Amino acid sequence: MGYLTVTFFGFGSLLIFCFFAQEFHLKMEILLGLDVGDTRIGVALSDALGVAAHPLCTLTRKNRQVDLIAISDLVSIHKVECIVIGLPISLDGSIGTQAQKIQKFAQRLEQVIDIPIKFQDERFTTAEAEDILRELNKDTKTEKELIDEVAAVIILTDYLNSEREISNDVQSPIV
Repeated sequence: MGYLTVTFFGFGSLLIFCFFAQEFHLKMEILLGLDVGDTRIGVALSDALGVAAHPLCTLTRKNRQVDLIAISDLVSIHKVECIVIGLPISLDGSIGTQAQKIQKFAQRLEQVIDIPIKFQDERFTTAEAEDILRELNKDTKTEKELIDEVAAVIILTDYLNSEREISNDVQSPIV
């Protein structure tokens, strides 16, 4: 199976690309990645093809209702079709207290929005985000919001990569 390579030169090229994407049933779905913490929620957004994720914002948590409305607004504004929430699974694979809180948060979010919510293992994403920011000479002690956004990007990227691997396994012929 060949791959379609498109170089974007302007709006017309984008329209042609969208036509081909629909014709060849390429996945065109925007996903929102969330790194949910007790004081902040890091937010990342995917591109429509599910190739890349980028930081969007950090929400400072106020209360349950305000948090859910803020996420619902982001879903509407960006036409998000699926939310991926980082789940802090314990090193032994069990679901601890923080993971249970996040699952409860997701259940409440499901009552407010009408799109799928999926979980992605987020073990070590904060440490990985801090490492990335240190490499960029950012102060990880004062850049907490940025850490949360980068962690959300990592969560969403890991999810996109795992979906791509599953898709490749399904499409690969068995020899």
